[in-house]
Amino acid sequence: MTTNDDLPIKDYDHLQVGGLTSRIRSLGADDLQTLLTYERGHAKRFQVVQIMENRLASLKAGAQPSGGDPSGVGPDTPAPPSGGSKVSEATSGPPQNPPSHGDPTNPAQPR
Repeated sequence: MTTNDDLPIKDYDHLQVGGLTSRIRSLGADDLQTLLTYERGHAKRFQVVQIMENRLASLKAGAQPSGGDPSGVGPDTPAPPSGGSKVSEATSGPPQNPPSHGDPTNPAQPR
């Protein structure tokens, strides 16, 4: 049986359906069949199996892999954080009073 390390898509088990869909399009029929067999034997996610079966049928009917990168470096990969906080005194809101309930010194509390 195939292990996660032997699959054509890196970290396959940790991918969400949205990120998986674009990577599947870049695979050929053999790699896609490997993933489909793995999915059926492990997570059995109905939506993923259905997407793979449809894509496999398209490939068998003559469609070509998209030429994308199955490693996932692309639009569905989040950008690394830019670092540092953009918050400063100039961007912070005005000072807030504590809630009026429970503070007898707060003039906003009805008497």
